[in-house]
Amino acid sequence: MQPARVPEQLPVYGNPGGVSLLGLLAEDYRAHGGDWTSPGFRALAVHRLGNARMGISSRLLRAPASVLYRSCYRWVRNRHGIELDYSTRVGRRVVIDHQSGIVVSGYATIGDDCRLRQNVTIGIRAVDDLRAPVLERGVDIGAGAVILGGVSIGEGAVIGANAVVLIDVPAGALAVGVPARVITRDRT
Repeated sequence: MQPARVPEQLPVYGNPGGVSLLGLLAEDYRAHGGDWTSPGFRALAVHRLGNARMGISSRLLRAPASVLYRSCYRWVRNRHGIELDYSTRVGRRVVIDHQSGIVVSGYATIGDDCRLRQNVTIGIRAVDDLRAPVLERGVDIGAGAVILGGVSIGEGAVIGANAVVLIDVPAGALAVGVPARVITRDRT
């Protein structure tokens, strides 16, 4: 099994290129309906700030930013139930609807314009296998879905509520069930 393909615009660590931190936060704010109190916006803001602090070259200056990041990360995790570590590759205009039970592995990749709902898990399958899912642009994940291992979820794919995805899902397809089966959709 080959590792999933990572979208080229996302760095190994860090925020997406081609836009400033403030530009990313403004996009995230608009994507969340202009609601700065939205748990999803807050989780993404902390994620973006966690990546931005890594650009501070002086360890002495980065240390206070790291303390602030860790405090904010834990606050979002404990208050809203969203675990989104800075090491997760996250594209632009990602929307996290609702809150609670959202766990995203630090090894995962989420492409531009994706949407996650409550109780979603995106992670590795075993502690000795760190391959994690890659979500391409526009993936829509239903409530309670679980996506595990080095799988690739193609552009515009939909993962149904409570699906357990352990296989690749092609672009535009629908994955439903436990374990998930892929249904090709007519996109006309």
